[in-house]
Amino acid sequence: MDEQRNTPDEARFSDDEDGALPSVAPGSGAAPGVGRIVLAATPIGNVGDASTRLVELLATSDIVAAEDTRRLHRLVTALGVEVSGRVISYHEHNEVAKTGELLDHVRAGKTILMVSDAGMPAVSDPGFRLVEGAVAAGLTVTAVPGPSAVLTALALSGLPTDRFCFEGFLPRKSGERNSRLADLADERRTMVFFEAPHRLEVMLRALHERFGAERRVAVCRELTKTYEEVIRGTLRELLEWAENNEVRGEIAVVVGGAPEQEPGKPEDHVAAVNELISQGIRLKEAVAAVAEDARVSKRELYSAVLAAR
Repeated sequence: MDEQRNTPDEARFSDDEDGALPSVAPGSGAAPGVGRIVLAATPIGNVGDASTRLVELLATSDIVAAEDTRRLHRLVTALGVEVSGRVISYHEHNEVAKTGELLDHVRAGKTILMVSDAGMPAVSDPGFRLVEGAVAAGLTVTAVPGPSAVLTALALSGLPTDRFCFEGFLPRKSGERNSRLADLADERRTMVFFEAPHRLEVMLRALHERFGAERRVAVCRELTKTYEEVIRGTLRELLEWAENNEVRGEIAVVVGGAPEQEPGKPEDHVAAVNELISQGIRLKEAVAAVAEDARVSKRELYSAVLAAR
């Protein structure tokens, strides 16, 4: 079947790794900067969330680079749009090899639309290497904003949204996972994670052990879909829920930041200063280091150290 037909049939969208893009000499075609890369957000569940700009770009872009061409086929079928450009597979296993080819096509004046399975490309999805390469080469990169599992989960969590960080998936190996959580134990911003449903209980148990039973958390599953569900509570409550329920669907976990610690009295930190002094650090420097870490007055801590002598 002719791969250049302007209909989104299964053959056109097959995940064919052997179908390399036609070679383009780096300096050929239009002047550098005429082409562009467009990162476009796709629906995270409800196809009705697709933007008009996404539909237009699917129909008009010279090349559509998709994380999964089969999912792209289902999306364009649902949207009723015909893709006129070349469709290629671009994912974590081939993006190193294909990035250079795509950048050459941008140099030649082509518009490349980058889409992932759901949400915004380059955010816990393929696309970062393409953006990185384009920026280094001085090529144009823009984005079509839209659905985001990170922001949707954050907004629905009921936890503070003024400051947050996205941590993606935790490592699967327990040692690496514990190390990452140890680094985050004192993080005061709200944290957003992704997790597979069959690993959710293990994740919540690890969070429970590192962050404590009373840390607030929200498990958001199947966002924007028919069976959307947000379960809110403490880590103790959510771990008990996960232990007693078969969890399915795509999961985002939102965790409240570490509570503010009371600074305490300056005299409570005299021993820490003396410990640093015993290691050869000068009094003034030791007081400054401990005062900053304990969030107490340097002057008051200095006086407390002298009074204790």
